[in-house]
Order: sequence, then structure tokens, then C-alpha cells
Amino acid sequence: MYRKVEDFIQEWKQESQLTLSVLQSLTDEKLGQAIEEGHNTLGWLGWHLTTSPVFFVGQLGLNLNVDLANKQPSSASVIKDSYDRVSKALLNAVEQVNSDAFMEEELEALGATLTKGAMLRLLLNHQAHHRGQMIVLLRQAGLTVPGLYGPTKEQSR
Repeated sequence: MYRKVEDFIQEWKQESQLTLSVLQSLTDEKLGQAIEEGHNTLGWLGWHLTTSPVFFVGQLGLNLNVDLANKQPSSASVIKDSYDRVSKALLNAVEQVNSDAFMEEELEALGATLTKGAMLRLLLNHQAHHRGQMIVLLRQAGLTVPGLYGPTKEQSR
């Protein structure tokens, strides 16, 4: 949970760049890669990472004012560029919050009462969770796996 707006801003700057590095590894040809049939694909996960921040910050009463396609794009670059726009819009919206008291305000969301700081923590946890899924699929697809919190096996050679 965040108690200070600046703490979230600094972590979002770092974490959103990690998400962007995963999205930069996508190719149009491999967007359909899934662990097995019927499971989430790289394209679905990438688009979910792009659109879910709009939901999370909407729960906080913030509007990102970004236009996104109504359905998952078939272009890896559109997914990556859309995420970049959403990420910057989110950063801009949170930078406009003028008091750390914002983080302590309570809201009803996801079937629970939680603070806005806790909702922002959930957003970052959600991003990390799906990035992890994407890392496995990137490797299965034979695509470049970026080092997120340290080098990958390939980068260590």
C-alpha cells in the first residue's frame, strides 16, 4: 500500500518501463502464443496490461483520457504504443494529486473496502503477475526475454 503519492510515482516509472520492455519483445506473428489452447495468449495479456490501468485508476476517480481500441489489436506495435500512452497518462493523472491524504481515502472496489494507496499497490502487483506469465510465453515462442529484476539465462552467457 502506498501512503505517499511520490512513492507510487517513482515505482510506477520503474515498473511501467519493465512492462514496456516485455511488450517490446512481442511480434505480430506470436501474439497468439498460449501455454496451451484455451489459455491467455501473449496478445491478450499485452492488451490486458494496456487496458487494466484505466480500470484501476478509474476506481480512484481519476480519468486517463486515452482512446483505446475496443478490441485487442492484431499489431504488437499498437499494443506497445498504447501501453506507453496509458502509462504516461496514468503518471500524469497521479502527478496532479496534490495531497498524500489521497492515498488514505477509502473506496469500495473488487468486493472490498480498501484505500486508494492499496488499490494502486494492486495495480502494480497485477502488472507484475501478468508480466511473469508473458515471460514464460515469450520463451516458449522463441522471442527475446528481457531481464526484469536481473539478467536472464541468455543474458548471463
